[in-house]
Amino acid sequence: MNPVADEINSAIAVLADQSVAPLRTVRRTYSKRLRPAPGRDVIATALELRKRGGLSRHFIACELVRHHPAAPGALTAKDLEQFGSGLDSWVAVDVFATYLSGPAWREGRVTDAWIRSWADSSDRWRRRVALVSTVPLNSRTQGGAGDPARTLKVCAWLVEDRDEMVVKALSWALRELSKRDPAPVRAFLRREAKRLAPRVLREVGNKLRTGKKNP
Repeated sequence: MNPVADEINSAIAVLADQSVAPLRTVRRTYSKRLRPAPGRDVIATALELRKRGGLSRHFIACELVRHHPAAPGALTAKDLEQFGSGLDSWVAVDVFATYLSGPAWREGRVTDAWIRSWADSSDRWRRRVALVSTVPLNSRTQGGAGDPARTLKVCAWLVEDRDEMVVKALSWALRELSKRDPAPVRAFLRREAKRLAPRVLREVGNKLRTGKKNP
């Protein structure tokens, strides 16, 4: 039993509107309350909430960890596997990958081999996780300093994947890197032009030429 997770679960259940704004209001309330708690305790609370199921609980669980001063640095690969279990939508994947798995990879808490295991999965959502985890490597707003080598490595692993959710994530990964370092993205497009999906070539090419995905 985790009484804080129970309280958060009850607070979510009574929300008439479970869009981002009201969910974030709930999360902020509990982030203030949990701020003095050890990182591992916050992770335990978030995982207990996550086990209750549902996108709203997944969102708040990931945000609780992300916005705690100690919890991100206390994450383990085992924790991430639990947070990432049963992902079944692009929203759930993108929250997990941009808030938890991507920053953990960037900071060396999981390895390239761990990301490769997601890229090699038969599950489309796990493959998407591998690509979206590159975004925090390069996004200024998420603390990324730029990492073309690791980003393009993951893109190369999934360059021939034609699942729509993976193709869209590949485009996003390359477009995010292009904001920081366009030269290696241009080289990647030239090198892999015959293997890349037309959507990726179009959207990333547009981004490089005009600064917009769809000008």
